[in-house]
Amino acid sequence: MSERKQQILQAAIDIIIDEGYGSLSMRGLARASGIKLGALQYHFPTREAMLRAVVAYISAEYQKIFESMQSYDNSFGIKQIIDVALAEPAGGTLQVDRLWPQLWAMGKVEPLVADLVDDVYAVYIEILEARLKEAGSEAPRAEALCLLSFTEGSGIFLGEGKRWESDAGAVKAVLYGFIEAKYGL
Repeated sequence: MSERKQQILQAAIDIIIDEGYGSLSMRGLARASGIKLGALQYHFPTREAMLRAVVAYISAEYQKIFESMQSYDNSFGIKQIIDVALAEPAGGTLQVDRLWPQLWAMGKVEPLVADLVDDVYAVYIEILEARLKEAGSEAPRAEALCLLSFTEGSGIFLGEGKRWESDAGAVKAVLYGFIEAKYGL
């Protein structure tokens, strides 16, 4: 992918994060990218093509995260996997704590985005389930779903700019305490 195309896709993500998915239009993206609409249409002839590219870009970024989580040395333990759901690893470009709620909402009206969300969850749950199994869980799938539900739901209350944002550290400590008590990690 060309650097210019990547910049345009990142601008699309920034629009979704900062203004909401309803603000993502071809004209708005052209303006945010500092190019004319015709130049944008050279890269993405239609809104559908642009949306497909945004979804593919987000999917590729998550794939990088998942590959690091599944590294051969298993350096990602349960806590580190949970951390990924709370906030993107350093050097990431997605600002997942702000992007993910928009993707949830966007998935209600854009089937392509709904598929992306489901696919990301499926891989995330698979990775977490494997780590829970290694930690001796008797119900790793159920526990993975429970932990992910709790973690993802916390974004509704604790994300950037939310009323209880200042409590995020305490909530994370409680979650870590639960993980330590349950799995001895």
